[in-house]
Amino acid sequence: MSEHPYHDQLSLEERAEEFGKKAMELGLIPSFVIRYFPDVWEFYVPNEQADPLTPEEAYHQLKRLVEQSG
Repeated sequence: MSEHPYHDQLSLEERAEEFGKKAMELGLIPSFVIRYFPDVWEFYVPNEQADPLTPEEAYHQLKRLVEQSG
């Protein structure tokens, strides 16, 4: 079994999006923005005033937030 719950770029981006939604539901972040481009998604946590995160950075940051809250 893979160490990561994703197996390609799109599944990584989708998992990061799921963690972003969960973090918002839990009140851990006020918002997040995803800019969708054909080759990659850019993540802004908590908003577009922040520097964009790569899908990998967003995944790990949001996953850590959600896991630490539980």
